[in-house]
Amino acid sequence: MKKLTSLLITSILLFGAVGCTSARTSVQAPVSTQDNPEAPKAEEARQNKEDATSEVRRKQLNSDIRANEQRNNALNEGSATDRNDGSIASEVRSKLEANLPASSLVVESKDGTVTVGGTVTTQEKYQKIESLTKEIKGVQAVKVNVKVAPAKPEGK
Repeated sequence: MKKLTSLLITSILLFGAVGCTSARTSVQAPVSTQDNPEAPKAEEARQNKEDATSEVRRKQLNSDIRANEQRNNALNEGSATDRNDGSIASEVRSKLEANLPASSLVVESKDGTVTVGGTVTTQEKYQKIESLTKEIKGVQAVKVNVKVAPAKPEGK
């Protein structure tokens, strides 16, 4: 029964991951890594940060990362090779959202190459993107198309 339940859950998660071509850390994040993002408004950055650092959201992000790891272990024997692009993008997105609050990022994955686009509010956050992304199994290369753009005060 446990194996059947695991198989059903894994199948549902797999279909969900296949449907996603990119993963965004916030509603304000660009739709594609090719978009030319603008600096977020101060209120948007504050809301993104509050959302990413809330206890409920942290639990969701950790759960997403664990589910992706479990799916990889079940379907790929834990190997870093041949991982699904949607699964990699989703796991990277969760990792970046949890560790870079107030950022507006979009993540795309193709054959192990992950492209991250959008904006971060500080150079320190920008410098963390590549190393955080490479922590995810299956990531072979990282392209960072991110602008450092401090949040704009309201009214600008």
